[in-house]
Amino acid sequence: MTPTADPAGASSEQAGASAEQAGESPTTATPAPSPAVDRGASADDDPLATPAGPTPLTGRCFGDGDPLYERYHDEEWGRPVHGEHALFERLALEGFQSGLAWITILRKRPAFREAFAGFDPEVVAEFGDDDVARLMADAGIVRNRAKIEATIANARALRDLHAQGRTLDEVLWSHAPDRSDHVRPATWVDVPAVTPESRALARELKTLRFRFVGPTTAYAAMQACGLVDDHLATCPSVRGS
Repeated sequence: MTPTADPAGASSEQAGASAEQAGESPTTATPAPSPAVDRGASADDDPLATPAGPTPLTGRCFGDGDPLYERYHDEEWGRPVHGEHALFERLALEGFQSGLAWITILRKRPAFREAFAGFDPEVVAEFGDDDVARLMADAGIVRNRAKIEATIANARALRDLHAQGRTLDEVLWSHAPDRSDHVRPATWVDVPAVTPESRALARELKTLRFRFVGPTTAYAAMQACGLVDDHLATCPSVRGS
């Protein structure tokens, strides 16, 4: 699709922004920070959203009806992700999603990649005021100054992490929970918004000077990067159909 300016108003974006920057979950967050029940976005905002209640026994647990969403469900969500560029991209996009429907971010992802140099942290870390102005004028992405500046700051934090001989891959995956006794959720009500592991991850990222990654966004990133797999028990991806 042709990228357009995000329909959400700045106030809704800023509401999610301030809460996440403070390390808290946005007050409008739903019980399940999944692509199907988006953080800070109601079902009315996303016609593909799955209500936080009983889920039909047939069909994907989210995404049915939109080819882009279906591919994300089938090929990305809940699958392990490694590598600094890929993890930086997902962390950045989860931050941009705060207060918005995830399908909005998916539709804008090609424009985000172009605007942020393929999410190469070494390049983004060198962005300056002119780049911020360029990004604020780019109708293809979410034009929220706090989120843009946080993404640049996080690239610099990642560069510093690399200078210490560490990686984002190491940091994120050190917080993967032991799910040997995990019972797969039956409905979105059973999927948490935050967990002890996401709180610990958010705390560590904060000590490393990453911004805009509160416990709710941290858990959404854990889902997106496959540290946890929250596909519902009735989902075809679980049943192998």
